[in-house]
Amino acid sequence: MLTAIIIMLVVGAIAGWLAGLVVSGTGFGLVGDIVIGILGALIAGFLFPYLGLTLTLGGGILGAIIMAFIGAVILLVVVKVIKSIAA
Repeated sequence: MLTAIIIMLVVGAIAGWLAGLVVSGTGFGLVGDIVIGILGALIAGFLFPYLGLTLTLGGGILGAIIMAFIGAVILLVVVKVIKSIAA
């Protein structure tokens, strides 16, 4: 169980950091990257099957990072759009 939590945190940190670099040009700190990555994984986990998409580009941790990265990018883009509309 502890190993699964550590893997989840590492995957979330990597995916959140990469998504932060792509969307805003910088990361959000370790805790922020982990939160964004985990939320991205949740978004992708619900969105991909709903759209009928499957991730065949790697499995295991690599597949999890890719999926969480895509979900985190979606999350950050949506947040950026909402912030620009509200401003």
